[in-house]
Amino acid sequence: MCIRDRAYEGAFRLPDLPDAAEGYDWRWSGSAMAYYPEGDPGGADDGYPGSLFATGHDWNQWVAEISIPAPVVPAGGDLGALNTATMLQPFHDVRSDLYAGRFEAWEIPRAGLAYLPPQGEQRSGKLAFCWGVHLQEGDSGPTHGWCELNLADPQPAGPWRVGDYPNYVTSDYMLPIPTEWADVHTPGMRLATGRFRDGGQGALGPSLIAVGPVPPVSGSTLVAVPLLLYGSVYEENPPAMVGYHHSDEWSGAAWLAAGERSAVVFVGTKGHGECWYGYPDGTVWPEEGPYPPEPAEGERGWWSTRFTAQMLFYSPADLAAVARGELAAHEPQPYAALDVDPYLVHVTSDQQKHRLGAASFDPARGLLYVFEVLADDDRPLVHVWRVLP
Repeated sequence: MCIRDRAYEGAFRLPDLPDAAEGYDWRWSGSAMAYYPEGDPGGADDGYPGSLFATGHDWNQWVAEISIPAPVVPAGGDLGALNTATMLQPFHDVRSDLYAGRFEAWEIPRAGLAYLPPQGEQRSGKLAFCWGVHLQEGDSGPTHGWCELNLADPQPAGPWRVGDYPNYVTSDYMLPIPTEWADVHTPGMRLATGRFRDGGQGALGPSLIAVGPVPPVSGSTLVAVPLLLYGSVYEENPPAMVGYHHSDEWSGAAWLAAGERSAVVFVGTKGHGECWYGYPDGTVWPEEGPYPPEPAEGERGWWSTRFTAQMLFYSPADLAAVARGELAAHEPQPYAALDVDPYLVHVTSDQQKHRLGAASFDPARGLLYVFEVLADDDRPLVHVWRVLP
């Protein structure tokens, strides 16, 4: 599957909820998304059936369900010409008290969502989820669960651990694994999960781990098979993704398929040029004092000379070789990268880091949905690409 096989369809807006309480709307959202093929059964016959489950404002990350209107190419950045999704289910807290006492602070939370059709003797599909937070070094505790699709009565189950892997490589994006591939290479494991943590504290590149089957007992451990896992800064001479920067952000993933071809894609923001820890103006923050004066603007963290929004493409054949033990989990490399900045509407500077959020995929129609964060005032847009057969 080559990058020329992608066709941009356009974008659509998320609902404005002026009466919503602060923190319970679509502002500052875009962290998690799941495509649901049976959603919005009474929707328009416009070629974009189904619905999206997604997390709202990052303060709380409650979950809602929205329709999928026909995307429109935003000519000249005119968002007024775009269609707007409708709310199918309002925001609800699907976690209940599963994570009570789990994290010291609910700071910069990470979230993942994925729809799974009924497994085994189940009579209904589930909305799988995971949560983590920014600071949880060395933590390998329970992060994953699932709930019913009725958000008003979610009946959540979990949380479960992902093997013995640290949360820094497990607790963010989630994606269903195609049945045909899973039956051969990861039997009983229909879900993949991963996370990228800046600074190399998780892995020097995106990670992907197949998990399942899900146990019924809270606190149980999921069987986990790594499909992609680079080294970390805690190792000597760790293996890394080609072109890796500590400032990279891989915020979403999807398993694409079109006819006989397929690819695993990671979406996010890629650093280029020089990379440093400090401030965006080039100020390097030393590990020990004396410390330089802090600039008037910009947050301290990992920075690069410039950033671009990208999609990275990995071969499922390479991941299958890892599952069979023929390749080490750090050996697969992306075979292509697609710069998607030309399609975005809110790129304000070369050093804008946060450009893309979560992603999800409609396999029946080859439609890839990707959040562009903070693109519609404080709300994200949903961009749509069609993978051609």
